[in-house]
Amino acid sequence: MIERDAAKVLERYAGKYPVVTVTGPRQSGKTTIVQSVFKEKLYFNLERISHFEFAKNDPEGFLEQMPDGGIIDEIQRVPELLSMIQIVSDKKKKNGLFILTGSSQFQLIQGVAQSLAGRTALLTLLPLSLNEIKRENKLLSNCENIYRGFMPRIIDESLNPTEALDFYFRTYVERDVRLLSQIRNLSQFQSFVKMCAGRTGQILNLNSLGNDVGVSHTTAKEWISILKASYIVFTLEPFSENIGKRLMKSPKLYFYDTGLASFLLGIESEAHLKTHPLYGNLFENMVVCEFLKHRFNRGKTLNLSFFRDSKGNEVDIVYSVANHKLPVEIKAGATVNRDYFKGLNYFEKLFPELPFGKMLVYGGKDIQRRSEATVITPEIIDQELAGI
Repeated sequence: MIERDAAKVLERYAGKYPVVTVTGPRQSGKTTIVQSVFKEKLYFNLERISHFEFAKNDPEGFLEQMPDGGIIDEIQRVPELLSMIQIVSDKKKKNGLFILTGSSQFQLIQGVAQSLAGRTALLTLLPLSLNEIKRENKLLSNCENIYRGFMPRIIDESLNPTEALDFYFRTYVERDVRLLSQIRNLSQFQSFVKMCAGRTGQILNLNSLGNDVGVSHTTAKEWISILKASYIVFTLEPFSENIGKRLMKSPKLYFYDTGLASFLLGIESEAHLKTHPLYGNLFENMVVCEFLKHRFNRGKTLNLSFFRDSKGNEVDIVYSVANHKLPVEIKAGATVNRDYFKGLNYFEKLFPELPFGKMLVYGGKDIQRRSEATVITPEIIDQELAGI
């Protein structure tokens, strides 16, 4: 089992809240981490028919099986349990009583907000970070990491990524999508997801997406919401601080796992990826996810945006802490080019006070502490952000 950086946060939350809710994509390791941290707790999985039917038909009796609390996997399958958990946790007044997991973001958060507000801590667990993989000596080249993706089981058991992600995607479409929405044309929806993969790292244009698949803007918007709700894609919002310049107002689209995006693009090996026209986009996707994982693994909220003005000046990530900003440029090239610093230097003219400096994450091997920026490789993002 691969040690997870979020384990300490999970343990800390359980010492301060009666309920801890862990959300994240399917197969990101939620069940593994909660069972490893809370070995003594009873475990129930609502995807098992017997557990589901018991919880659905007799939620009170179901919870009575757990006098000392327990782990309940995929809690969004029986949202009625949440109000009962509220009653039990209020009565017992004990921290770390219930550990809940779920892979449907909107359904789960909505239910938790209604029933467990103030009673539960929330932790988002994404697939493995480069830091976690490096610690297990399973780190490969950038190209291989992107193609393989970051699902724990694929890495831990050395599965063929194309096969495993094919099964993952088919299961997702046939099960999760049906639970989230009454989509009549699943084939068209699959085409839509593949179109999204072709736009990873790009500005989200719902009209263009809808037209390419043959659906309306409204349907495209609904389907993006489904993909976000089930932790397939996320959007990075544009930097919006008032600086007297026209800034981009539409978000950028990314996948939570580059392996899945690669699979959807028809990439079947790292050799295919090396020459693929979207390699740079997928490299950017991987790096943006590393920043997300750094935040979420420490129990922190999203603080990322991207900067782009009407004249095309841009920075891939603006990492904000309080009123301080760290601009980050991402380049897949293995050799540092002076043009790589253009966006960072422009951003510095707008915001001269940059106490964290500027950062360039690139596809090379050398770490460079330049006057223009700190130049790093993806696998040390986590340690570089540790002091910020």
